[in-house]
Amino acid sequence: MSGGSRVFVEAPARLHFGVLDLRGDLGRRFGGIGAAMPAPSLLLEAQPSSELRAEGPDAPRALEFARRFAAHHGLDLRVHFCVHRAIPAHAGLGSGTQLALAVARASAELSGLPTHVAELARAVERGRRSGVGTWTFAHGGFVLEGGRRDLAEHVAPLLARLPIPASWRCVLAVPKGSPGLAGDEEAAAFARLPSPNAREVEQVAHLVLMQLLPALAEADLEGFGAALGAVQRITGGWFAPAQGGGFAPGETGELIARLREWGAAGVGQSSWGPAAYGIVGDASAARALAERVRGALRPGGAVYESGFSTTGARVWHEAERIVPRSRTGSSRPH
Repeated sequence: MSGGSRVFVEAPARLHFGVLDLRGDLGRRFGGIGAAMPAPSLLLEAQPSSELRAEGPDAPRALEFARRFAAHHGLDLRVHFCVHRAIPAHAGLGSGTQLALAVARASAELSGLPTHVAELARAVERGRRSGVGTWTFAHGGFVLEGGRRDLAEHVAPLLARLPIPASWRCVLAVPKGSPGLAGDEEAAAFARLPSPNAREVEQVAHLVLMQLLPALAEADLEGFGAALGAVQRITGGWFAPAQGGGFAPGETGELIARLREWGAAGVGQSSWGPAAYGIVGDASAARALAERVRGALRPGGAVYESGFSTTGARVWHEAERIVPRSRTGSSRPH
């Protein structure tokens, strides 16, 4: 164990905008697009200890990831983890991957081991399907990853990373209700899904390459939103057999329709949901939209409003005397 200082890791939530290919005709499956949003976020503290232990929300999962990291490296890892703030679990926001990578990064910092994100993901067994959460943890912004070859052990390659215009804002609604699929249930759902139509797979790739990415590069919110909506409609059909429709059961579909009706240019469901998002062009529009969504959301849900993360996870040591920043944006339960 190197040093005696505490390590802090703050990681943004991950929005997953869509998968690219469930067929795998060209040798790779999945692939995906997504972005990092700093509210909600994870804040993890780690320091050397006489034993391996964890406290706070998601403490059992943090311990499991720490054990995986230790086993991967053959370590006798003795660290006290404290989860000060957690991303809502099983909501489609990448809570498991962000926690796993934060635990791995803090463990590597304290153990003097390499901190490259792909190696961290491998050590804690993340990125086996989607690499979006791994690359948003590393870089923030919008990411495009290229899918995984069968039996490959490493995370899917990062193909593009683009900053999202600073003026764009996201309103995120997390309804209370059935959790989205994760872990073994998610793997089983993917195994049961029928192979999508080849023409639809080609259409998604065409939309991403020739409409969504150029629109983002030119800060064209309407073009970006149109492409994103088209991708969501197609891929929602792919996942309908597993989730009972184009969106997760419960409020998600209705919320997405409201977000669109109330002026969001880009709307959709993140991963398996139930989180729904709407993207608008400025802070004033975001505040107004967030208030309308709070009024429509059933009791127990939460609404977050913020820009997009520009740097991915932040890591610092106690000796640097950096005060953890507050979450960018606002949130409150309904």
